[in-house]
Amino acid sequence: MEQRTEDPLETAETPGGGRLLRQPPAVWATAGASVVAFMGIGLVDPILPSIAQGLDATPSQVSLLFTSYFLITAVAMLVTGFVSSRIGGKRTLLAGLALVVVFAALAGTSDSVGELVGFRAGWGLGNALFVSTSLAVIVGAAAGGSAAAILLYESALGLGMACGPLLGALLGDASWRYPFFGTAALMAIGFACIAVFLKEQPRPARKTSLLDPVKALGHGGLASAAAAAFFYNYAFFTVLAFTPFVLNMTPYRSGAVFFAWGVLLAVFSVLVAPRLQRRLGSLTVLAGSLVLLAADVLVLGYGDHTTAVVCTVLSGAFIGVNNTVFTELALGVSDAPRPVASAGYNFVRWFAAAAAPYLAPKIEEWSDARMPFVVAALAAVVGAGIVVVRRASLTHDAREQAPKHATEDGVNAFAS
Repeated sequence: MEQRTEDPLETAETPGGGRLLRQPPAVWATAGASVVAFMGIGLVDPILPSIAQGLDATPSQVSLLFTSYFLITAVAMLVTGFVSSRIGGKRTLLAGLALVVVFAALAGTSDSVGELVGFRAGWGLGNALFVSTSLAVIVGAAAGGSAAAILLYESALGLGMACGPLLGALLGDASWRYPFFGTAALMAIGFACIAVFLKEQPRPARKTSLLDPVKALGHGGLASAAAAAFFYNYAFFTVLAFTPFVLNMTPYRSGAVFFAWGVLLAVFSVLVAPRLQRRLGSLTVLAGSLVLLAADVLVLGYGDHTTAVVCTVLSGAFIGVNNTVFTELALGVSDAPRPVASAGYNFVRWFAAAAAPYLAPKIEEWSDARMPFVVAALAAVVGAGIVVVRRASLTHDAREQAPKHATEDGVNAFAS
């Protein structure tokens, strides 16, 4: 029988119960900085056309902002555990925040698309160090148990993904440079808050090696989850990075579309996905959501402008469900320590996030604007196929690990 996961909303105490919102200042400081970190992912969405115009660049060149960011993030996943297990969680967070502040500010000063792409790569390294460590810090410092910490973290993720495009639109309407300066300022505030409020976290008894995440992928279930997530992420980031060029809207309008997209992502990730999993099982929900995402993306590519807007927003619901279920699956399917399993899983899947923003505009150049969405839909279907075909390896060890990870499986949807 397929594993059904625990709903953190039912195991965590609610604000009315007095525990969920009564968190130490260190938790709120880390969660607030996490919101800004996740905002950085979708920040450039509404201003991609403005950046292309301002720097006289093509869509494929501007899309490299995502490619460089996630390519470095993918490689950095092999390093973050190595670093944090040696210098501690607080220092790793501060190092990541410092890099984001520096490179986000430098991005705002760019005079060419090449400079901007390079600075986004440095930003990606800082974000990887911060995001991969922030969950462990929140779990370690939160009151009310790990279920409350998971809920706070996933809420920060959703809020950041929703507000990133909105901030990009508000600041980017005046100049495409301002969102980068704004992010640097917000992360500097986060740096100061964490430096003041967060105490150093206990270091793990065993230091993580650079090869541990790769070795963890030798587990069939984790490798299958990573492979399915790779194809899912290709579809996800085709929507995120290529759709703004297809919609061709002002920063305000594009920001509003992706804000609505982010709200759906947050709601379905935190509220809907856990309930669906409890009723239907993780793999059934995941395979179904991937197929629905494929259909949505296909209609997005072939519909008129209004249909494209609606399907863009609606995709946030499927992406929210997929993010939560994939993360729980990756962290619960093997006996590897959660940070190591997460690093190996993300090492694989973030390569798709780097590939899709570059390939989608290229595919359009070779064919037409519909074909990138056809390829994205096929990728989502392949991901669903892997989930179905590898069902046995994805459920066997997950069931054995369920008691051990019962309240901690749903963590890290983007560090995740």
